[in-house]
This record gives sequence, structure tokens and C-alpha cells, in this order.
Amino acid sequence: MADFDLTDGLRKMFLAGVGVVATGAEKTQEVVEEFVKKGELTVEQGKTLNQELTRKAKEVVENTSDNALRMRLSAMSAEERAAYAEKVAKMTAELDAEAVKVDVEETAEDADAAE
Repeated sequence: MADFDLTDGLRKMFLAGVGVVATGAEKTQEVVEEFVKKGELTVEQGKTLNQELTRKAKEVVENTSDNALRMRLSAMSAEERAAYAEKVAKMTAELDAEAVKVDVEETAEDADAAE
């Protein structure tokens, strides 16, 4: 029997979910635009409806991502989860350091431009 890669399966499941949400969002936009054209919705109502549907679609993607992560973590041993958490903390610290570096560089550029 071929080895089953849980991570790959979860990734594919997540991407499929994102694809479904994206396709649904596109179709929803088309439907809203059609209602606006027919005069069944005002442009403002259409914008509001589309914003609400987009927000809900984002929530679905976030929940899917959270569930996939939970499944991945539950398949790990306590030691593996600790190592994973350490890896995530390290990545977070690196990203935070990069953000600070960018902020400092932008501040220096702004000061130079002001002179």
C-alpha cells in the first residue's frame, strides 16, 4: 500500500475549499450584478450584499484552515507539537523582526526626504 501523506491530503483539502469559496464568490458577484442590472437591487444594496458574502466566504476559509491545522496537530505526538510550535514561534519572530526593519527603513527615508 502506498504511503499516505496526511499533510499533502490536508493541503489538497484546504486548496479545494479555497477553490470552492473563490468560485462561489465569483458566481455571487455575477448574480448580484445581474440583479442590479435588472433593477431588483440598487447598486448600494448590491455592494453591501457582496461585501457581506465576501466576509462570510473569508470566514469559511479561515475555519477550514483552522480545522486543517487542528487535524494536523492532533496527528502529532506531544514532542512533535512542541517542535512545531517552536518552529512557528521562530518564524513569527523573524517576520516581526522584518516588519520592524522595514518600519525603521521607512522612517529613515521619511527623515531624509524631509531634509
